[in-house]
Amino acid sequence: MAQHQVNYLQEGGLPVVLTTVDKLVNWGRSNSLWALTYGLACCAIEMMASGASRYDFDRFGTIFRASPRQAEVMVVAGTLTKKHAEFIRRLYDQMAEPKWVISMGSCANTGGMFNTYATVQGVDRVIPVDLYLPGCAPRPETLQYAVLMLQRKIRKESVFKRQKPKRLV
Repeated sequence: MAQHQVNYLQEGGLPVVLTTVDKLVNWGRSNSLWALTYGLACCAIEMMASGASRYDFDRFGTIFRASPRQAEVMVVAGTLTKKHAEFIRRLYDQMAEPKWVISMGSCANTGGMFNTYATVQGVDRVIPVDLYLPGCAPRPETLQYAVLMLQRKIRKESVFKRQKPKRLV
């Protein structure tokens, strides 16, 4: 056995993999996204279909969770009313950092056709949104593509964000 190792070392050495901590951590983050489902209207049916066997989100490492403490991505699907705005903000605040938000459908993006006193005219007025999915209702393939785009975005982020030093004055 030792003779075989010596020959292997003499033939060219051991394979070496070089990377940065950012790339390694972001690869792990991007391939294990747990999504908090916040289905409010008809877009929620398409979101549920994307987790079913035909579209199979599990192959991307995306698992739907019902707890904000175990989720990194919030998928807001449907019309957000002003009564729900307080609850969605509370759930967003309970999610651990880093966290991302996907706004799914025209109603979640802009209020859709419901321009009334009771409808929030876009989820981004309550919580910060990373990706907007257009359509009424967007197909499950669109949500899959959004998750792939979010994975790309996560891989480009820096793990060690530089913060400005605080003044002591």
